[in-house]
Amino acid sequence: MMELFWLLLPVAAASGWWAAKRNISRQEVTVTERSPGYFSGLNYLLNEQPDKAIDVFIKMLEVDSDTVETHLALGNLFRRRGEVDRAIRIHQNLIARPMLNREQRAQALLELGQDYMKAGLFDRAESLFNELGEMNMFQAQALENLLTIYQQEKDWDKCLQVAKRLGQRTGKSRRRECAHYYCELAEEARFRKDLIKASQLLKKAQLSDEGCVRATILQGEIEASDGSAKNAIRILRQVEKQDPAYISEVLPAIIDCYREMGNRAELVRYLRQLYEKHHSVSSVLALTDFIQEDEGEEAAIQFLTGYLHAHPNLEGLDRMVTLSLKKGMSEGFESLLILQHILNKILENRAAYQCISCGFTAKTLHWQCPSCKAWSSIKPRDELDEV
Repeated sequence: MMELFWLLLPVAAASGWWAAKRNISRQEVTVTERSPGYFSGLNYLLNEQPDKAIDVFIKMLEVDSDTVETHLALGNLFRRRGEVDRAIRIHQNLIARPMLNREQRAQALLELGQDYMKAGLFDRAESLFNELGEMNMFQAQALENLLTIYQQEKDWDKCLQVAKRLGQRTGKSRRRECAHYYCELAEEARFRKDLIKASQLLKKAQLSDEGCVRATILQGEIEASDGSAKNAIRILRQVEKQDPAYISEVLPAIIDCYREMGNRAELVRYLRQLYEKHHSVSSVLALTDFIQEDEGEEAAIQFLTGYLHAHPNLEGLDRMVTLSLKKGMSEGFESLLILQHILNKILENRAAYQCISCGFTAKTLHWQCPSCKAWSSIKPRDELDEV
């Protein structure tokens, strides 16, 4: 309650000063004689009746060119505090006044639209932001807010329309976002078993952003599910060029496709190439499996040991402990069991992905960060120092 008191006290003071100023030219009187509402509002505040206090101060602050900004500021303060109902009341009161000029009305509409968004009233907010578009006022802000609404509603067609308009107006590229909107539509088409439509949408995604890893992965998955292992490999291997951080996301599918084709030798060569270029733990673990098959546990352990000296990694360490236990090492057996248990717990609870924009961590891959809403910012975490 005291926080609200200190919030409204400056408004109350401004109201008393303004009322006095309006009347001082008419006759010499004190502030209290000309602004009884000032103390009435304070009394409501002290008696924990903030809504009545707001009503008093709004009535005292007659809307004119001198007080519009005060109303807007008061409404914004309430919205930032999470008191959206009060912010809506203030901004609605402002819009209802006929004396506002065009710019002031547009500003009030923008603020009220943001109030509605905060309250989850997306249909009302959308209507106000569209009205601003018709007025040709605050269009960039209105479009940004519309984009947020349509993303929350998962209306990807409208997201595409608004993103393109926003890019034209601001000059800032929205190609990455558009690529993801096409991918979202492709996911929906794929769910409907319309693979032709899904592939068409994924091509549009690639045209929008040739570095869109998500589109490549989806297209590769469609080819693999359709029995086209060779095409799937060709497509999925492009991820390495687009963003090597996502190799771990496609490697299991690539391995499955090579196995389906019965081309083990080519698969091993590909894994060694990945290892030499990127030293990714996913390629190392896959190679370890083949070394174990061909040369036994001891050779696999030696390979992993060399890797871990240069690239400390929990997943690699966990595999090495597992191989050591399987090899039947008697020395330190109990200690290895304890270490394996600890590693399993750490890996089980570890966030496997992290947003490079805001630092948000997750156990599953999100193409849009749930925290900062950036697209393609969440990447797999690979190294020990990221744990």
